[in-house]
Amino acid sequence: MKIIRRILFFITLLLVAIAAFLYWGTYEEGVMAGKIIRISQKGVIFKTYEAKLGLESFGALRGTSPIAETFDFSVEPSNHELVRELEQVALSGERVNIHYKKRYFRVPWRGSTKYFATRVERLHK
Repeated sequence: MKIIRRILFFITLLLVAIAAFLYWGTYEEGVMAGKIIRISQKGVIFKTYEAKLGLESFGALRGTSPIAETFDFSVEPSNHELVRELEQVALSGERVNIHYKKRYFRVPWRGSTKYFATRVERLHK
C-alpha cells in the first residue's frame, strides 16, 4: 500500500508539473511591426483583450488582401497599462513594434490566441 501511495504521489506531481509548464511556459518570443488595427474586449463569461496588428508588408504576399496580412494577439487581462497604450496607438495610427510571447496552451480566461503582447514600442515619439 505504501508503494502505491508513492507512485500516485509522483504521478500527481508529474501531472502538476506538466500542467504548470503548459500554462506558464513560453514557446516563442519575438517582435512584430505594423499599425494597430483594433483592440477590443471580448467574451461572454471571460472578458479578454484581443487586438489585430496590420503588418503592412507592401505587397510581399502577392494576390492576398490586406486583411490577410495581419497578426492577431491577446493581452493578459491584468496588464491594463499595455491595453491603454495600445488604445492610444490604435487611435493615433502610429507604427509600433509589438513584443510578444507565444504560449503552448490557450485557456479561455487568458485570451483567444496563443500570442500575448508583453510590451509595445512606439516608433514615433
